[in-house]
Amino acid sequence: MGFPAIDTLLQSEIDQEHIAGAVVQIVKDGMILHRRAYGFAQRYGFGMAPVDPPEPLTPEHLFDLASLTKVFATTFGIMLLVDRGMIDMDAPVHTYLPEFTGAERDKITVRHLLTHTSGLSEWIPLYYHASSSEETYGYIASLPLKYEVGEGRHYSDLGFMLLGYLIERVSERSLDAFLDVNLYEPLGLRHTTFNPLENGVDPSLIAATSHGNPFERRMVYDDAFGYSVDEDPESWDGWRAYTLRGEVNDGNAYYANDGVAGHAGLFSTVDDLQVLVDLLQSGGSHDADTLIRSGVMQEFLSADTLGDNGLGWALDPEIIQTRGAPPGTFGHTGFTGTSVVVMPALDLSIILLTNRQNVGSDDSGAYYNLNPTRQRLVGNVLEQLGD
Repeated sequence: MGFPAIDTLLQSEIDQEHIAGAVVQIVKDGMILHRRAYGFAQRYGFGMAPVDPPEPLTPEHLFDLASLTKVFATTFGIMLLVDRGMIDMDAPVHTYLPEFTGAERDKITVRHLLTHTSGLSEWIPLYYHASSSEETYGYIASLPLKYEVGEGRHYSDLGFMLLGYLIERVSERSLDAFLDVNLYEPLGLRHTTFNPLENGVDPSLIAATSHGNPFERRMVYDDAFGYSVDEDPESWDGWRAYTLRGEVNDGNAYYANDGVAGHAGLFSTVDDLQVLVDLLQSGGSHDADTLIRSGVMQEFLSADTLGDNGLGWALDPEIIQTRGAPPGTFGHTGFTGTSVVVMPALDLSIILLTNRQNVGSDDSGAYYNLNPTRQRLVGNVLEQLGD
């Protein structure tokens, strides 16, 4: 089955330099309907110098998954530990991280972290205060809450960093080692890793992202950019001055957590991600082996009390750009230009990986908004499958 409308859509985005390249994969009923790469793994170098010739992108390239780390690493890690009876999602976080206590923090449960209802700040440039995961955890544990616990959803990178530390404390392994041994290796995933350059991945097999961290730098320096921070911008100056290719784009993951964090840092390919998606679709089974019991997995994919989020996974069609999809659809997006949508009712999944940052930001300092593209992609798939 061909999807000419998708070919046209993604090629147009590349021709207009909204993105450098894209890989898309559509799977229904266990069969790949569409798997294709478009555009370039790297189109520009530092200072927006064109790469001549630009490097073609392939389906085998690894991508910086950004916040897809939250679901394909951290959420799966919590699932595994819940399944083994090592974590109670309704227990206070300080049950597992005893230092995380005092004031309103005592009220925060593991479930609050998973559903972004903990009251923690959405984002802080933690690298202004810490340069290792141990220091970063200590700093987060000292921060006052920004919101009341459980009063609403405030998407928080800090909450998922805490979940990463929690996994490490409970499992007595680093986050990456725990996931390798208990998830990625049993599934036969050979291209899913944190810190790919340190793990022997050829940088030519990784899609390039941003040119340093200009977006985050502006978040800190420019109050009119829409982010309120208290840090003195001049008090830290470790900004990278080169094009990122195999180093995580997210500053808090790179500078403050050595590349391994609960909210960002994972790299993978479309094929490896498909295996993880298939595990979700199968209720936790892989090749006749049960990695996670279906009841545990279903709890993570069911709506919480606010109705638009599961545990880790998003359900709101306005957030994951799935208007027109059937109930039960879930997914997640990543800042680098990645997204995954799963529609259990149709046994359908759509993976879209782009490196939008490599073509630079617009005049406002923002990267291209992929949400309309994500929605058009979903709409095109549903329309064609409905014919």
